Amino acid sequence: MNLGYLCRMKTQKFVRESRAVSSEIVLPNDTNTLGNLMGGRLLHWMDICAAISSHRHCKRIVVTASVNNVSFDKPIRLGDIVTLEAHVSRAFTSSMEVFIDVWVENHSTGERVKHNEAIYTFVAVDQLGNPISVPEVVPETEEEIKRYEGALRRRQLSLILAGKLKPDSATELKALFTHRDES
Repeated sequence: MNLGYLCRMKTQKFVRESRAVSSEIVLPNDTNTLGNLMGGRLLHWMDICAAISSHRHCKRIVVTASVNNVSFDKPIRLGDIVTLEAHVSRAFTSSMEVFIDVWVENHSTGERVKHNEAIYTFVAVDQLGNPISVPEVVPETEEEIKRYEGALRRRQLSLILAGKLKPDSATELKALFTHRDES
């Protein structure tokens, strides 16, 4: 086997290799007084699914660094079957952005409808809790490429808001607002 191929395999992984799927049924203890799934319970389920996804990507201990975006688009009702699908969308030095899509299954037809999504960031750490390197992500599908490309902009924005990056250094964000004359 080609040694170069083996080296690449250790430093790069496909998005599909990090896939984690989890299903839950919404029970009475999971709901609010309106009979809808509580947001905190959904966040808990998403955190676990995203942690498994990031672990599959790097095969190391991972910790939640941030919940970057959560979208509660549609309520999830008591008795609904909820399926969470998580994938690492992009990896940086030691951190990984993880997308989680939340689907609800229709009891009668089996049709799945997307209800929510979230973006989490995890960091791989060693036994002492120090950040360690993770493999790069290789996107394959159109959606994976779109999420991969957007991840750098989302990361730069988060770093600016945290005061860890000067706006002038955010090259990907500046490109969104800079008009280039193609003439």
